[in-house]
Amino acid sequence: MFFSSFQAFIGISHSVPRLLLPPVNLCFPYYSVQSPARSFHTTIFEMEPAGKKGKVDQFEIVAPDDWHHHLRDGDVLKETVFHASKSFKRIIVMPNLKPPVTTTEEAASYCERILAVVPEDKKESFQPLMTLYMTDRTSAEEIRKAKESGLVYAVKLYPAGATTNSDSGVTDIQNVYPALEAMADVGMPLLVHGEVTDQNVDVFDREPAYIERVLKGVVEKFPALKVVMEHITTAEAAEWVQAQGPNVGATITAHHLLYNRNAIFKGGICPHMFCLPILKRERHRQALLQAATSGNPKFFLGTDSAPHAVQNKISPCGCAGIFTGHAPMSLYAEAFDSVSAMDKLEGFSSFHGPDFYGLPRNSVKITLVRNPWTVPNVYSFGKDEVVPLKAGMDLEWTVS
Repeated sequence: MFFSSFQAFIGISHSVPRLLLPPVNLCFPYYSVQSPARSFHTTIFEMEPAGKKGKVDQFEIVAPDDWHHHLRDGDVLKETVFHASKSFKRIIVMPNLKPPVTTTEEAASYCERILAVVPEDKKESFQPLMTLYMTDRTSAEEIRKAKESGLVYAVKLYPAGATTNSDSGVTDIQNVYPALEAMADVGMPLLVHGEVTDQNVDVFDREPAYIERVLKGVVEKFPALKVVMEHITTAEAAEWVQAQGPNVGATITAHHLLYNRNAIFKGGICPHMFCLPILKRERHRQALLQAATSGNPKFFLGTDSAPHAVQNKISPCGCAGIFTGHAPMSLYAEAFDSVSAMDKLEGFSSFHGPDFYGLPRNSVKITLVRNPWTVPNVYSFGKDEVVPLKAGMDLEWTVS
């Protein structure tokens, strides 16, 4: 354990994730443990997004779905599924495990492991929507098999080496043309991590480069293919998606709506703010916020909640990913509220995603209430712990 502070369970049993509450005046502690000579640990989440607060104190919306979520596997699955099922009715489950989920049989097995740990009170209402991990060897036959299974809802394309567990990804887009053609034929969406891996391209410019070098060609060659550009981070991506036909959409994360790249470097290197695609300039954050709150059905919720054990974040080669699964709707509400656009949150969170995927909208509703609460410093993560976004800080909105 890294923490010696007061632990408490809030209305949950020992069989679900424990919460470590932040004691009064405690600086964010992992940095002082790892680097006691340094004093920047108090600044990790101090940079609050600026914006005008809305007037609404309570807001009811149709229950949301998450169209991009990393549940991981193994002994952490119980915790991640607990958080996901608490917040969403359906989630698109990312397939970048070790080894990756590349076949329909592997997706079915992973789905069984997920369903086995869904909390009892969510078993009838929570649905994982499975995906396959596209490789250079993904065949048209596998695509048709996945579609016929009724279990697989999309195929994820990771450029090889672009992000966590992407080493088995696609090395050349032409290698998967037969699979893409089959996907267009059967109506299977393609989910794209849209970044080039060319080391001559700056890490902050890799998304626009991917659009120019790859995505434009894919959309032109396969106009019937549904394409989701995942976790977009730039004004260029938002503009490109908006300019395409109805078969192209995009997910947007809460952290890319709330933070710009200054958050990574405020007071030193902040590993808990490192994700891929990386946070961008303020002008890009503003463009994403405008897209998300525009009411345009091309843009919908995708948390890209990507937890890592704390020791894998705070290391010489820290893993990319931000854990937002603990409070996704509180985070999105903060972003929408900052520009007085709470009336646009329901479409973004609950309508645009299922409409794009051709699925029914949820029928039950949730209520967002302006009722500040303090985010724990850590949550349990199997035998380890994970640090959530806004650890030790207050969030203004809660879900009732």
